[in-house]
Amino acid sequence: MIELEGVPELIDPVMVAAFEGWNDAGDAASTAVAHLEREWKGEVFAALDAEDYYDFQVNRPTVWLDGGVRKITWPTTRLSVVRVGGEKPRDLVLVRGIEPSMRWRSFCNEILGFAHELGVEMVVVLGALLGDTPHTRPVPVSGVTSDPDLARTMDLEETRYEGPTGIVGILQEACTHAGVPAVSLWAAVPHYVSQPPNPKATLALLNRLEDLLGLRIPLGELPEDARAWQLGVDQLAAEDSEVAEYVQTLEEARDTAELPEASGEAIAREFERYLRRRDIGPGGHATESGDASYLRDPAGGRTRPPKPVRPEAGDDTGSRARPTAGEGNDGANDDAEGPRDSAEDTPEPPDASGSPDSPDSPDS
Repeated sequence: MIELEGVPELIDPVMVAAFEGWNDAGDAASTAVAHLEREWKGEVFAALDAEDYYDFQVNRPTVWLDGGVRKITWPTTRLSVVRVGGEKPRDLVLVRGIEPSMRWRSFCNEILGFAHELGVEMVVVLGALLGDTPHTRPVPVSGVTSDPDLARTMDLEETRYEGPTGIVGILQEACTHAGVPAVSLWAAVPHYVSQPPNPKATLALLNRLEDLLGLRIPLGELPEDARAWQLGVDQLAAEDSEVAEYVQTLEEARDTAELPEASGEAIAREFERYLRRRDIGPGGHATESGDASYLRDPAGGRTRPPKPVRPEAGDDTGSRARPTAGEGNDGANDDAEGPRDSAEDTPEPPDASGSPDSPDSPDS
């Protein structure tokens, strides 16, 4: 039994989780939860025992000085709570940590134990994957669930993915079996500029999360960071004609695939978001009623990005640790999970003999 002391009774709590590692391309998902914790001044109330779930040769502890005293920070998963005020206050339980090295079922059961004790009404897990998406276009974010009723009522996709998965997929399925409504939100990160941070993908996840929960999330400097990121990648891509040509090919494939979305309904959804963000009550809650719409994310950018990498034949450096669109992840498949291009529309990257972002081995 999990006993929580010092945690007040929560109001309509929703758990939002993200984990560093295989499911966190560009650190976009874990950075999004860290942003919520920072902006709403989250207070940590629990941490899982690192000895139970982590291999310290894989995720090493760090030593630091506190007033001349050496201290150790162990890799773990921490839970904090934030209250979003306003006319209709509600609480968010934030879960942020590292994908565990072992005992995943026990790990998920412990997370669900906290959710049960706190009266969590829904679990939202954030993830990010590598994909064939251009950095110049809005970041694709997909919302998926294993619950057919939830998919229908919240306008989500019902996952049909089969293949290797990460802790995001395991936790979502654990929630489903425990009868806890669960949703995964996945952002697609360009594989040719996958190094963290990626503020544009983080911003896209937060925009989709506020649509899902009907909240106004304070974005701080993220929009400006996202614009700077995109400008930096634009400049670096322009210095290499092969990369520039490849990006243009991705843009054409993306634009062609999304022509049907340039409809009156899509424009109406964008306008609805604009109105909601203008008519916000104190504390971050939208004052209008009705279901939150699912909208496309604004373009953005990043500060001092690394040079886009043209993968050489046989070189998959930087891509093995994370899932890719359509392969070995919870965020992309042929039916539902994550953004993707059709096989005939997806161009090959320059100087590559195959997909630059395909992991050599499946996830644990």
